[in-house]
Amino acid sequence: MLPNISILIPCYNAERWIQQAIASALKQTYPNKEVVVIDDGSTDASLEIIKGFGDRIRWETQSNQGGNATRNRLLELSTGEWLQYLDADDYLLTDKLDQQIEILAEHPQTDIIYSPSLLEYHQEGKVWKEILPIPEPHDPWILLARWSLPQTGSPLWRKQAVIDVGGWKRDQPCCQEHELYLRLLMSNQRFRYCEHVGSVYRQWSNLTVCNKNKPETYRHRLDITNRLEQYLKLSGQLTSVRQLAIHQARFECARMIWLFDRDWANLLITQIHQTTPQFLPTGRAASSSYQVCYRLFGFMAAETIANTRRMLQRASINSSISS
Repeated sequence: MLPNISILIPCYNAERWIQQAIASALKQTYPNKEVVVIDDGSTDASLEIIKGFGDRIRWETQSNQGGNATRNRLLELSTGEWLQYLDADDYLLTDKLDQQIEILAEHPQTDIIYSPSLLEYHQEGKVWKEILPIPEPHDPWILLARWSLPQTGSPLWRKQAVIDVGGWKRDQPCCQEHELYLRLLMSNQRFRYCEHVGSVYRQWSNLTVCNKNKPETYRHRLDITNRLEQYLKLSGQLTSVRQLAIHQARFECARMIWLFDRDWANLLITQIHQTTPQFLPTGRAASSSYQVCYRLFGFMAAETIANTRRMLQRASINSSISS
């Protein structure tokens, strides 16, 4: 017997996208499903579009409560054993549920099934797509530390697992799925990777909370990182590989924070070296020349040199354009 899956769509002022989101849910080839939509006090035509689907979906409307409160209300309304959350400006490929639910045949104790997403990026009238890969190792603790666990629409969530950790944190303004991932991991819920790409994550606006207030976003991200590290320490699960992933994540945050708060960035680097004095950054965020500067002169000097190079490159480009 195939488990029933509830596809849950919170909607707020998404008249441009909500039609496609609901249609993609209804077009899932997986048979045992329901589609539940909540209009979260939209002031545009979203509610009329939702009503247009008639009895093919269940829906309700409410005064504006925010994303996580609406997701929790959808959780209350759902009847499925499994949950597919879908933001109103995203959509699903037709076999998404079929591909992921197959995991349960071999791994029936799984609680969260996660997969790469397809990023659909909109800018200045142009649209392009790219897969957001989930790198190995598929250790969910490392993936969360490195911010590589996928966005809300990618996973299938066992309903009882979400209930057991108290649902979505109502007052979490950003990093919402990451905060939920952390509580799920801390309560020993079982994560399983599925390679199939089935969710489309659309980026079309710079007005999201994460984009509007970057300092606030980094504060919440680093709070989750600190909680993750502390839990692993206290539970005896902080391996050297996981610690290195946490350090690398803090370093990458520090590089971005340096652009608007150099003291805060330097504190993060100090935090890393207090635990691992020999830490040296790697990966795309630290070129070989950057690593040399970092090792010889330290973080602040490496950033100053990197920033000077960026300014010279911009000046060269502007000069070429003006000539």
